Amino acid sequence: MQGFAAGLERHQVAVYLGALAAGAVAGWTAPAAGPVLEHAITPVLAALLYVTFLQVPVAELGRSLRAGRFLAAALVVNFVVVPVVVAAFLPFLPDDRAVRVGVLLVLLAPCVDYVIVFSGLAGGDSRRLLAATPVLLLAQMVLLPAYLWLFLGSGLDVVEPGPFVEAFVVLIAVPLALAWLTQAWAPRIVGPAGSTMVPLMAGTLFAVVASQVPKLGGGLGPVAGVVPFYVAFLVVMPFAGRAVAAAFRLDGPASRAIVFTGATRNSLVVLPLALALPGDVAAVVVVTQTLVEVVGMVVYVRVLR
Repeated sequence: MQGFAAGLERHQVAVYLGALAAGAVAGWTAPAAGPVLEHAITPVLAALLYVTFLQVPVAELGRSLRAGRFLAAALVVNFVVVPVVVAAFLPFLPDDRAVRVGVLLVLLAPCVDYVIVFSGLAGGDSRRLLAATPVLLLAQMVLLPAYLWLFLGSGLDVVEPGPFVEAFVVLIAVPLALAWLTQAWAPRIVGPAGSTMVPLMAGTLFAVVASQVPKLGGGLGPVAGVVPFYVAFLVVMPFAGRAVAAAFRLDGPASRAIVFTGATRNSLVVLPLALALPGDVAAVVVVTQTLVEVVGMVVYVRVLR
């Protein structure tokens, strides 16, 4: 069993690519399974984050949160630099308002879940990034409506607090509390639990892709034009993230973590917001970003590591 887990760890990039491919095939060949798999995303992702939190001692989390320069860099890259990059893209986006709302929703919200896994795979300082996730989620809850209003002239009616609060509780508060209790009362399972991280990550990617691919069929045409912007975002943000990290004099692992938090977006949390809007276009725009980003994260891991 240990040998199998070690093999998955060594070949995890191939495992993730296989999960993406399998999810795409499942989504196209069995679209009726999409709603079931969509309901599986949150519990699988919560389990993944529980295992991730489990690998970080409580005392280390406290020290990481007190690392003021790292937290400041994470806030600057996500809420100053990213909006500037998005503002530069905005005039070139399709004129369709639903498309623009979808792009803004997903690009202006920093990821608080699998960014920790991908950052760790690339040698980033996941402990500090993990400690910063509650702050990043709370900040985007406050700032996202303001940015939507700034870019579109409205937006307060688009963003509801419910999905953000649910994500904070289900994906951060509960897994973190369970991880702390496990460390205190059952420390023996911490090590073995770490071997489940790769299968859980693969399961998350499979569920996301398989559940969302069927939704691309009817709305691919109107949103195909946003794909180059998502790719461009992934190309620009490593340079922007490195510049911010250098300005705050962060070391190599912390710098990689800043690159990942600036580039990875909160598509799983903002998707319910897009689904609540009239029509399917905004949701398809968000889903498209998910597919582009996951492939981009695999590339990031190989290049930045």
